[in-house]
Amino acid sequence: MNTSGKGKSQIPSLGRRTWLGALITFPALWSTACGFKLRGSVSIPYKAIAITGSPSPLLRADLEMMILTGSDSKVVNNAKDADLILEIIREVNSREILAYNANGQISAYRLNSRVAFQAIDQNGVDVVPEAEIYVTRDMDFSVSTVLATDVQQQQFTNAMRSELSLQILRRVSAAGRPRAPAPSGAKPVMGKP
Repeated sequence: MNTSGKGKSQIPSLGRRTWLGALITFPALWSTACGFKLRGSVSIPYKAIAITGSPSPLLRADLEMMILTGSDSKVVNNAKDADLILEIIREVNSREILAYNANGQISAYRLNSRVAFQAIDQNGVDVVPEAEIYVTRDMDFSVSTVLATDVQQQQFTNAMRSELSLQILRRVSAAGRPRAPAPSGAKPVMGKP
């Protein structure tokens, strides 16, 4: 009989610790080995980026946050100090009626966000010619929960703005990477030169 009050169940065995450690460590190692990256991270091939044009303060803040936290780049205020100038040409947010209920009251809205932008490198070359990104979200509406709907609309708008920012930076990242030259002995596709 054990009189010390310490039983086997209170002292974990080395085998149990090993299995628990492996259970926690293996998924983390596996996810990094397969190329897993956090959603907000973007590999931008420019070291200094200036955001110009007419972005809203919230879009500017989202872009700056994603550049500073998701890449090795920094944001500069002066376009002369930048390797890349990201110009926000226009930003438009709108809401349109999507559906009515049987009583003729609005039952759903569609939220729209559109951003036109271009990216120019320090030599004046278009990295991304003028382009537009568009995001929509459908939102249910009830007259009895107007305040909750306003909060939900603000949450959707914030999420849409973050998604637009990420898409803009992904487009800049993809366009800014140098293209690999075609192999010298490559045959044309489908017999075309």
